[in-house]
Amino acid sequence: MTDTNLIQKYNVPGPRYTSYPTVPYWNENNFTIESWLSSLQKSFLESNTKEGISLYLHLPFCESLCTFCACNKRITKQHNVETPYIEAVLKEWMLYVNLLPEKPIIREIHLGGGTPSFFSPDNLRFLLENILSEAIVHPDKEFSFEGHPNNTTYDHLKTLYDLGFRRVSFGVQDYDPEVQKAIHRMQPVENVKEVTEIAREIGYDSISHDLVFGLPFQNLDKVINTIKITESLHPDRIAFYSYAHVPWIKGVGQRGFKEEDLPSGEEKRELYEKGKELLEKIGYWEIGMDHFSLKTDSLYQSMLNKKIHRNFMGYTSSSTQVMIGLGVSSISDSWYAFAQNVKTLEEYYAKLENNEFPVFKGHILTNEDLLIRRHILNLMCLLETHYDTKFLNDFPEIFDRLREFEDDHLIQITDNSIFVKEEGRSFIRNICMAFDLRMMENAPQTKLFSMTV
Repeated sequence: MTDTNLIQKYNVPGPRYTSYPTVPYWNENNFTIESWLSSLQKSFLESNTKEGISLYLHLPFCESLCTFCACNKRITKQHNVETPYIEAVLKEWMLYVNLLPEKPIIREIHLGGGTPSFFSPDNLRFLLENILSEAIVHPDKEFSFEGHPNNTTYDHLKTLYDLGFRRVSFGVQDYDPEVQKAIHRMQPVENVKEVTEIAREIGYDSISHDLVFGLPFQNLDKVINTIKITESLHPDRIAFYSYAHVPWIKGVGQRGFKEEDLPSGEEKRELYEKGKELLEKIGYWEIGMDHFSLKTDSLYQSMLNKKIHRNFMGYTSSSTQVMIGLGVSSISDSWYAFAQNVKTLEEYYAKLENNEFPVFKGHILTNEDLLIRRHILNLMCLLETHYDTKFLNDFPEIFDRLREFEDDHLIQITDNSIFVKEEGRSFIRNICMAFDLRMMENAPQTKLFSMTV
């Protein structure tokens, strides 16, 4: 069990480091769409034939609002929104296809949201067939999507399987009715069981369940029960996330319950530690931060081979230098730069109507950014990083901050490396913050991030 004093000490707001610099610290003044596109072309030429590219497609529609969710979404029951959105995404894709100097080789596709299974199977087929018709599919492709257990059908799963999808993640969160009611996500165990079994029968080789701890009205018994049910369904991967309570960013959606309904920092950590203990007992291995997998899953294999990667889609078992985000609010990554699309459908449609890339902000990474980014990525993925004497001499302030974690027996520092101890896993976000020069130079005056514990 993690020391209570350490929980109290390190339970501060902090990023999840799906990127560095993190979005609040992007230098938008030095960013132009032209500089973004130039960086993309450069990176594409360096990496396309070697490793291919990744695509993230943001499908924002949901039929109802889940009050724990911090994603960009549009709530509607009108499915006539599907076709115009698909047409816009395909138009955006063609802007990139026409920009790139050669045919893209697609290594990875992920459909996120929102609720990708809001879209009909036929519309998803139309969208993906048109995207793939302008590309070459990498022989080691990894195509995945997020499915809602209440509306993912056999036809959804079979259609996407036939298009090359082999991984699906189902949002479970928690099986307790009181918790489900509080987060407005009512879904019986039978729905999750049915859709998991259908995916397995069709042939998906990696089925993931997303669980969340720290939700309103959660307690130890409820988390234990959720994991017992999860054990009986035996998914290949489990994402065991800390609920990110950020109502100052997402507004009314995360104010559907009172602050006192949430577990305290210590209670929340107990939920995680008990959950982790149970998951490891039933055969799941902890991967990076918040993720667990069976030994047979590709995520575990990529960890062993030190090929695991982390980007805006989370942890992946394949690594590409280029990730193009399509759809409203999507973020793209050329390694040398980030770019984010506009956040409303109205702006997105208007930009594409004028044949403009729907990007509204971004960041061009400096040489220092690239160096820090690599170390944070190493720590988040491999729990270790290595450096030379020059880095040690150039950034003494980083090592000054790291000494505190060493004194607390959370990391080991040698002459040329840092290793995160097992006790330090719980504080990996805090450890990475020691490297975050941009945040240290401009400490936030308002709430930007969720709590790290």
